[in-house]
Amino acid sequence: MAFIVVQEIIDLVIMIGAIGFIFKDYMNVKDTRNYEPLDEFKGKKNFFGEGFKNAVIVTAPAIALHELGHKLAGLSFGLDATFHAAYTWLGIGVLLKIIGSPFLFFVPGFVSYSGAGVEPLVRGFIAFSGPLVNLLLFLFATTAIKQGWLKKHIPLLVLTKQINLFLFIFNMLPFGFFDGAQVFRSLMAGF
Repeated sequence: MAFIVVQEIIDLVIMIGAIGFIFKDYMNVKDTRNYEPLDEFKGKKNFFGEGFKNAVIVTAPAIALHELGHKLAGLSFGLDATFHAAYTWLGIGVLLKIIGSPFLFFVPGFVSYSGAGVEPLVRGFIAFSGPLVNLLLFLFATTAIKQGWLKKHIPLLVLTKQINLFLFIFNMLPFGFFDGAQVFRSLMAGF
């Protein structure tokens, strides 16, 4: 099986575009050294403006790499693992954004995997691998901020740190369809 197929690339591009749209108004990071408040009122609002770009830079990797973590873990155990954009949930997220809902909840994508006799601890590891990626991205952003790496991009690193910590904690909740529930069930079944 190929590492990534055309349909997965299409799903990834659509998911990233939808995420950019959904989070574009929350990602307008200003460089305070050259900030001019009247600039926001000049000209038309650009759909692919700074907020969209920042959402794609910060939020999309947090989510796409999370799913890639699941996929790589599945593949590493010899399973067929495929990424899918969750079109219905992305549609719900876009609709909530359009109507101006103060509450956003959606599932942007998921990885399905199949193979003969997947052990409970393997399922648990695959489930944990996505949140683990978010934890690693959080730790990288935290270290980069403390060490002064990428000083020009500190506002984006702060957003990266915050969203990845949120995604780690949120996905590790041990109930429902969250990764944490799968990890918990797998540990219970494995031991």
